[in-house]
Amino acid sequence: MAATAVLAALGTAAASAQPVTPSLPFGGFAYTVKVEKPSESAGFLYYTSGVSAAALVPGLGAVAQALPGGKPANIIADRSGKEIARYEPPAGQDVSNFRTQIYQGRKVLTWWQGSTVAGHGSGVGIIADENFHVLATVDPGGAGADVHEFRLTPDGHALLTSYPQVDADLTAIGGPANGKLFDTVALVIDVATGKQLFRWSAAEHVPLTESETNGKLAGDVYDPYHMNSISLDPSGNLVVSLRNTAAVYDIDPTTGDIRWQLGGKHPTLAADPDVAFAFQHDAEFVDASTLRLFDNNSSGLESRGPSSVEWIHIDAAAGRASLVRDQRHPEALVTPAMGNAETLPNGDTLVSWGMTPRISEFDPAGDLVYDAVLPFGTYRAYVDTLPG
Repeated sequence: MAATAVLAALGTAAASAQPVTPSLPFGGFAYTVKVEKPSESAGFLYYTSGVSAAALVPGLGAVAQALPGGKPANIIADRSGKEIARYEPPAGQDVSNFRTQIYQGRKVLTWWQGSTVAGHGSGVGIIADENFHVLATVDPGGAGADVHEFRLTPDGHALLTSYPQVDADLTAIGGPANGKLFDTVALVIDVATGKQLFRWSAAEHVPLTESETNGKLAGDVYDPYHMNSISLDPSGNLVVSLRNTAAVYDIDPTTGDIRWQLGGKHPTLAADPDVAFAFQHDAEFVDASTLRLFDNNSSGLESRGPSSVEWIHIDAAAGRASLVRDQRHPEALVTPAMGNAETLPNGDTLVSWGMTPRISEFDPAGDLVYDAVLPFGTYRAYVDTLPG
């Protein structure tokens, strides 16, 4: 497809999201550094190119690979954007959530790989050495591992999302009585044995009426929850983000009970007025009492303001939440899908703006010290040294 036709399709996709005015999901034909200051952190960038399974962008699936950077791939690059290493999956498969983690005491490469299914994925988590040779795979069976989370824990477990389709009465959200929905679940899997240690179902614990959107997808399957991150709080409880309820849940990993809820229609934590977020991603604790999340603030159909990274103080004993810091991009970017943040060793924060094809780094004072434009967005981005 000619570049002009591709750009026309991109413009049509962006226009269909009105009244939101997000940045275009296409950034250009090459990785371009816009801001680079001496104070930026050292290390290489880990990200995925192409249109991720996590971003359901009308009209882009068929045209993405016609442009540079549109092919699905795991990328390790230096700060100029020069590729140091690349892994491309077999034809017809996608990759996402590429990063380094620790497995059996060594630094490894990990990512999700599989097929795209209506805004999520069905596949496996992969653990590989520095040459992309596979050391282990994590396959939960059933609906498979979803694209949104593949996190290894120090005790040899993996945290995974999965999207099984189930029958449900959807009249509470304007759907049919004999409808179908994606029941997003959090899974804890023992990597060595493949045994499922814990399963938490959003549909079993969160009422449909908590959804901020009816989440209707192709084929009349509804997505009222859309789990997009799982992490651990300082006590080992699960921290789960549900995009479509605009809420974060702290979950007891033994009973499945919700210990507290931040955001959404019926939060259990009383939040200060400046703690406001919606359709968020990547909720995780950065210290004993501070939760950091990527606030998309946009569903793709509505916008509540610019996207940002928020640090929120959680006082579970008192049942309160207060804002510590809210970091926006100087250009007030609006990101309808995807996105994450990472605290770097020098105290800076790396931010992937998700579907908006930008990677930025901010110092603790909030100053932008690195900013780059990618051809396409990346679900998450990380900085690390090379493994091996």
